[in-house]
Amino acid sequence: MENECDKKDVPSDGDMIKDGSAVLDQQGGSIFCLSIIGQIEGHYVLDGTQKATKYDHVIPTLVAIEESERIDGVIILINTLGGDVESGLAMAEVIASLSKPTASIVLGGGHSIGVPLAVSADKSFIVPSATMTIHPVRTNGLVLGVPQAFDYLQKMQDRIIKFIIDHSSVKEEHFRDLISRTDALVNDVGSILNGKEAVECGLIDSLGGVSEALEYLRGRISGD
Repeated sequence: MENECDKKDVPSDGDMIKDGSAVLDQQGGSIFCLSIIGQIEGHYVLDGTQKATKYDHVIPTLVAIEESERIDGVIILINTLGGDVESGLAMAEVIASLSKPTASIVLGGGHSIGVPLAVSADKSFIVPSATMTIHPVRTNGLVLGVPQAFDYLQKMQDRIIKFIIDHSSVKEEHFRDLISRTDALVNDVGSILNGKEAVECGLIDSLGGVSEALEYLRGRISGD
C-alpha cells in the first residue's frame, strides 16, 4: 500500500521540482537526485540575491525518501560555498543515517561545511576540476571575548572533524594539519584541495562524475 510520503513528498517520475531535485526512473531502480548548491541557509533567511539550499526543506525531503517505497537510492550533487554550520552538519547527519544507497559528487566546489556533506554519502566522488576549502569554524556577528565563546567554537569544530573522520578515510592528524595551515590561503587559515588531492588524502573516495556515481548506485541497488 502506497503511503502518504510516496504520494505527496516525493516528486512524480522525472518531474523537476522547485528545489532542483528530480527522480530518475529506469530499469535499474529509481534514484532521487538532490542538489545542494549555493549557501546553506540555516536559522536566518538569506537575501533574495543569493543561491541557497534551505536545510528545513532538505531534511523533510530526505525523511520522505527514506520512507518512500519508490525510491531505491540517492545521488547528491554538491556545489556550495558553505554556510550555516549547524544546519549543514544536521543535513549531513541525516544523509549518513539513510538506509538506502547514497552517492555524492562534488562539482565546482564543496567548501567549508560542504566537506561533511560530501563525505556523508556511502560513497563520495569529486570531479578533477572541483575544489574543497578546509578551514576552522567561523561565526558571523559579535563574538564575546570570553573563554566560553571560544570553547563553544572549539567543540563545534571537534564535532565536524569527528564526523568527517568517521565518514571518510582521511587521518585525523592530517586533517587537523590541513585546517591549521597558514601558507595556503590568503589572509586566512586552512587549505584548498583539488579533486585529485582530496582523493589522495582519503577525504573523498574516488575521482568521478555522474556516470560513475550512477553506476555505483545501480550496482548497490541490484546487489552486485
